[in-house]
Amino acid sequence: MASCKSSIALNSTDRVGSSHPPRVSGEIHVIIGPMFAGKTTSLLRRIRSERNNGRNVAMIKSSKDTRYAIDSVVTHDGVKFPCWALPDLTSFRHNVGEDAYEKLDVIGIDEAQFFEDLYDFCCNAADNDGKTVILSGLDGDYLRRSFGSLLDIIPLADTVTKLTARCEVCGKKAFFTFRKTAATQTELIGGADLYMPVCRPHYVNGQTVVETSRIVLESTNIVHHQTTQLSCLEAAVLQSQ
Repeated sequence: MASCKSSIALNSTDRVGSSHPPRVSGEIHVIIGPMFAGKTTSLLRRIRSERNNGRNVAMIKSSKDTRYAIDSVVTHDGVKFPCWALPDLTSFRHNVGEDAYEKLDVIGIDEAQFFEDLYDFCCNAADNDGKTVILSGLDGDYLRRSFGSLLDIIPLADTVTKLTARCEVCGKKAFFTFRKTAATQTELIGGADLYMPVCRPHYVNGQTVVETSRIVLESTNIVHHQTTQLSCLEAAVLQSQ
């Protein structure tokens, strides 16, 4: 992780009386929390608000995330916003074009934990280029360890918002993400099929969570099976008429 150079010192074009306008100050806003906490929804709400206020905006997500769409950021309930899907943030300026980048006021980054160059990008965009950067992502992985370099951004941030989800076992506030499978790799992209938000007691008592997940899955399969049987029965009745 590289450090940003201080921009406190004034050069000759920034001093009082200069004919050049001062550079607009940038900002960094971080939205974190477990899965299903509404992080992407909150990010899109802020990006749309900035756009409605007349500011030029762009959205970025990791090209690794193809769960719902390739060229859009999509919430778990289906709300979409067009985006740049990139393997890294360094390539964004080149891909969007120099002129378009200079005109940007706000840059949104979804699933920010997947970008290894997150710190340098945010630092340069806000400190040197005067951009407002709003990013959302997981602060911890399924083992409650730091995920990527997202937490490194907090010392740079103007604001940090930590959201909570609803524990799928008891309904209380959920601060953690529980993985339903035995896979051990840190990056395992998925949705409700692989993960569920849980409170502290039910994260610690993981066996209870596994059992609850099994019951919910079996119930879903039973309902699906019954629905399929009913549809077949209705089709048979219609054919006999």
